[in-house]
Amino acid sequence: MMDDRYSPDQVESKWQQYWQENHIFKVSEDMSREKYYLLEMFPYPSGKIHMGHVRNYTIGDVVARYKRMNGYNVLHPMGWDAFGMPAENAAIDNKTHPAAWTYENIATMRRQLKKMGFSYDWDREIATCRPEYYRWEQWLFVKMLEKDMVYRKESYVNWCEHCQTVLANEQVEADLCWRCGDPVLQKKLFQWFFRITDHAEDLLLYCDKLPGWPDKVTVMQKNWIGKSIGSEISFDVEGREEKITVFTTRPDTLFGSTFMCLAPEHPMVESLSKGTEQEAEVAAFVEKISRQERSSSGIEKYEKEGVFTGAFCINPASGRRMPVYTANFALMEYGTGAVMSVPAHDQRDFDFARKYGLDVVVVIQPRESLPLDGAAMTEAYTGPGNLVNSGRYDGMDNKSAMDEITMWLEGTGAGKKTVSFRLRDWGISRQRYWGSPIPVIHCPSCGVVPVPENELPVKLPEDADLLENGGSPLPSLDYFKKTTCPACGCTDAHRDTDTMDTFVESSWYFIRYCSPHCNTAMFDKDAVNYWMPVDQYIGGVEHAILHLLYSRYFMRVLNTLGLIDFKEPFTNLLTQGMVCKETMTCSEHGYIFPEDAKIEDDKVTCKKCGSDVTVGRVIKMSKSKKNVIDPNDLLARYGADITRLFCLFAAPPERDLEWNDDGVEGCYRFINRVWRLADSCMELVKSGSGKEIAPYTGTLSDLCDENAKKLYIKAHQTIKKVTEDIENSFHFNTAISAVMELVNAMYASGLTSENATESLSSASTLNDSKDGKNSKNASGTDLKAADMDEIKAVAHFCIKNIVLLLSPIVPHFAEELWEKMGNTPSIVNQKWPSYREDALVSDEMLIVVQVNGKLRSKFSIDVNSNEDTIREKALADETVQKHIGDKSVRKVIVVKNKLVNIVV
Repeated sequence: MMDDRYSPDQVESKWQQYWQENHIFKVSEDMSREKYYLLEMFPYPSGKIHMGHVRNYTIGDVVARYKRMNGYNVLHPMGWDAFGMPAENAAIDNKTHPAAWTYENIATMRRQLKKMGFSYDWDREIATCRPEYYRWEQWLFVKMLEKDMVYRKESYVNWCEHCQTVLANEQVEADLCWRCGDPVLQKKLFQWFFRITDHAEDLLLYCDKLPGWPDKVTVMQKNWIGKSIGSEISFDVEGREEKITVFTTRPDTLFGSTFMCLAPEHPMVESLSKGTEQEAEVAAFVEKISRQERSSSGIEKYEKEGVFTGAFCINPASGRRMPVYTANFALMEYGTGAVMSVPAHDQRDFDFARKYGLDVVVVIQPRESLPLDGAAMTEAYTGPGNLVNSGRYDGMDNKSAMDEITMWLEGTGAGKKTVSFRLRDWGISRQRYWGSPIPVIHCPSCGVVPVPENELPVKLPEDADLLENGGSPLPSLDYFKKTTCPACGCTDAHRDTDTMDTFVESSWYFIRYCSPHCNTAMFDKDAVNYWMPVDQYIGGVEHAILHLLYSRYFMRVLNTLGLIDFKEPFTNLLTQGMVCKETMTCSEHGYIFPEDAKIEDDKVTCKKCGSDVTVGRVIKMSKSKKNVIDPNDLLARYGADITRLFCLFAAPPERDLEWNDDGVEGCYRFINRVWRLADSCMELVKSGSGKEIAPYTGTLSDLCDENAKKLYIKAHQTIKKVTEDIENSFHFNTAISAVMELVNAMYASGLTSENATESLSSASTLNDSKDGKNSKNASGTDLKAADMDEIKAVAHFCIKNIVLLLSPIVPHFAEELWEKMGNTPSIVNQKWPSYREDALVSDEMLIVVQVNGKLRSKFSIDVNSNEDTIREKALADETVQKHIGDKSVRKVIVVKNKLVNIVV
């Protein structure tokens, strides 16, 4: 006999040890087997897994185990996104070193993940902060430098004063640093850039070739890449050889452009104002704007303002002498950073023109209204119409004029039809310490010289002391910075002291997993050809335009260099929802943790002070809001499997999961129901227990007992349902529900010890039938001993498949039951159950009953029943009668084989 209740403590550690000692999840390339690469986004080693990790990795683990049982050679690795500002900032706060902090956290989190029972091949573990890893991205940097895929220039960049580093455009969220939340400023620095814009068109094109990705992610990437078709127009600068180039989608309004606006970060702003009376005013304005939010949404918060640079440019169409301003509404990230302003037909330009007394010239007249007067207009006209004040194009439809004017510009050399992208080259320089050093040397004679391949990696000195303000110590470390030029031998050369953006490491880690111990190349090509691309990638949608876009770009770089023959890294993408919980606050302590709240009779009070607690709305779990559940507490109380079960059962993976303590308890009760069910059937299934009853393998028509037939049908329906829910949609919640229904059906059939009086599987029933006399089944039908063996065989079939179907979801629990049933471990190596179409055909149909259109009940009935029989059974249903009450029945509508709607 088994214990009365399932106790996870010893069971889970037992099987985790077994998996580890027997290398159950270790894989290698096997050309005779179909591969399946399952990957969840690897974590930053913060030192503690949270419920988001638990949910994400549980989803992946179920798929990995399921695919393994379906015969696939499954690669399921884990590693650590270990470089970057978070580790450095945390180390500063904790007065320790980022290296010590990171490696200690990795060890802690590795233990936690192993306690969850995830099926990782730990032999493939990587950490991006280790030299054997970042050596190869330094090698790639050098190769990219050779092919002009990377360059260095001085430009205005996003600067976070708090984090003391540059940020890529994608790392600025609502004009705040994505890490610390402080405002982002504009600062002029020399930076290294990857030419991601060289692949903008291809990245955009392939957004429509990713059918396994959520539409919301590809739409976000399309919008970020931001393709616009328009015209590039050059404006001569008066008295200079320079030209101002603009990109516009409205060449039809060119004749109405009366002034030019440059972004404050535009490189010509300083040169145009230099030596003029405007120089000081322009410099002050640029300094002021550098401290404002500089994004398309951020600029809307500020009044439109600008400063005349002292320069004029010439409109190539009208010949108008146009003043050149620098204005806060012009952005370098759009077009060329220069805007030909047409105040009559753009509201932003109109507001600016009225403020500074600039001309408003109408060039599009609406067709069915009075003519517009630029001097009298109170707002811009942005609709269609016919051109006026536009020379030879007067009277032409403005849309038709777009191509005509562009063709004329091309003929004069003043412009051309072109495409512009919102995407900008990826600035990868970071002025922080904890990152991969950029492998170049600056020589006073040779300029920029790449570090020779045989001198890679350029190791980050892990003994460096951090600066208090978060600035990098590398520029002040002579033993790191000072070096000899490998090209000319100059001893005054110095290393680049910037490090790479942490997203560089995460843009190729998935390909390193294919051959993590390869020390002669970035990866083993044969291994990559076997495993890549990733078949299923799982992670948060917040990475849509950071990690996911950069990873796609990196594959194109490797493809261009001839290192791989594919472009897309991830065939299928699942973006899981967040884990959410209500907040709790008290007047004395503000936000409080769930464990600090006392709940009695629907009243919530604070354990610390006794004050009433206000239960707030359900939001994403957050340490700052204290609405978090510690996975370690769950593991201690319930174990890994019940924690996993709730994460899967509470919501579909793509939806947010609302934490519910009662739901966890419900999962615990279900696990114990299965445990007791297995115990009651143990004598049927356990090898060497006298007369062993094998699982039923016959046909549906061979079954004599109606209970056995129904149960057998239910089992095959369940196998089909669970298989399709996992295979087609990852809807584990409905898959689990299907197993629950099968468990309920087994209890209802009278085949468990809980229903011993009706049980056909109990020892007493077996003894009673030995003399050949008939016994009664649960429905009172006479049975012979052979019939009872048949029923037990069906029960064996059901309990065996319940355990198999649950094994990817609650693996420790399933392993334990599988062993107790007399099977050879491990259940991981068993084949996934298959269903038979001939066993899915039921003699009954399910009828849904509605009262005035609302679902009130349902019942099963013989498929050959006529409408009168169905109507009578619906009206006789007790639940339906309660909802009819004393009302009169006006009509009963029977929809064949589906439902009955009773109108009262």
